Amino acid sequence: MADPYTILGVARGASEAEIKSAYRKLAKELHPDKNKDNPKAADRFTQATNAYDLLSDKDKRARFDRGEIDGDGNPTTPFGYSGGGFGGRGGNSNAYAAYGSGGQGGAEGFDFGGAGGPDLGDLFEGLFGGGKRGASGFGGDFAGRGRGGAGRTSKGANINYRLAVDFTDAATRATQRITLQDGKTIDVKLPLGLEHGTQMRLAGKGEPGPGGAGDAIITIEIRSHPFFRQDGHDVRLDLPITLDEAMNGGKVKVPTVDGPVMLAVPPGSTSGKTLRLKGKGFTMKDGNRGDQFVTLLIDLPVNDPELRDFLSRWSDTRPIRAGLAG
Repeated sequence: MADPYTILGVARGASEAEIKSAYRKLAKELHPDKNKDNPKAADRFTQATNAYDLLSDKDKRARFDRGEIDGDGNPTTPFGYSGGGFGGRGGNSNAYAAYGSGGQGGAEGFDFGGAGGPDLGDLFEGLFGGGKRGASGFGGDFAGRGRGGAGRTSKGANINYRLAVDFTDAATRATQRITLQDGKTIDVKLPLGLEHGTQMRLAGKGEPGPGGAGDAIITIEIRSHPFFRQDGHDVRLDLPITLDEAMNGGKVKVPTVDGPVMLAVPPGSTSGKTLRLKGKGFTMKDGNRGDQFVTLLIDLPVNDPELRDFLSRWSDTRPIRAGLAG
């Protein structure tokens, strides 16, 4: 993979926010749904996602900046050896998600690129080009290989999948079932920090090959909802209330991604007032949940005779627009 900074179009000293913003822009532009007839866009989308995966991980980014790993996350000079090496493996060894996942594992076979200790399976795979294995298992696979990587066998191709997830399922990380190309079904636990376009890698579920099967790359698409909106890790909702509920206050039933709850509306509330329901949003990478923000919208009846009669005898004389005077 080329320089991840170049792929995302950011400077080496770019902040985390700048890197995330650059990736979001590219992800929207290159998303497979918008480029179904442009395979090059899909390749660039994957490159951008891998680049973001590396640069959003502080440890990986620091190692890349020091020249210890390349843009694919492979060691550049393993064990201090500065010669030709053994021939690296293509692609990033770590599973990846579009905005990271905090290293939380999902269903068996999934790896979301955690920030734990060094993975010796990945290290030897990067050195010898073979499948992922433990340190004690590399000897037999290495036998007969030259320094230039002679005798290497390649893995099968990856298979891309799209998984459409209901909004409430995405927010609550409900288990999803996906049918693979071979007809088998598998239950998938959605990753932490989920957003539209997040990707997961299912190791060994791609096309078969001499060096083992490739991977299944699953792109998650969050379906739109009739009244919920995602705002980062938070959920937003516009809630209609009546005039008397706004004036007198009281408890009203409010839908959330976890089911309806009762919300206390303060007396004298106005349209646009926003209330918070803590912990009713999406799950973040650290396992905590965002909030749900409820914006009150006063809904007045049309041509209600009692209201019209009351207003004929009362008017609000406050200078509420005085601050708008030019």
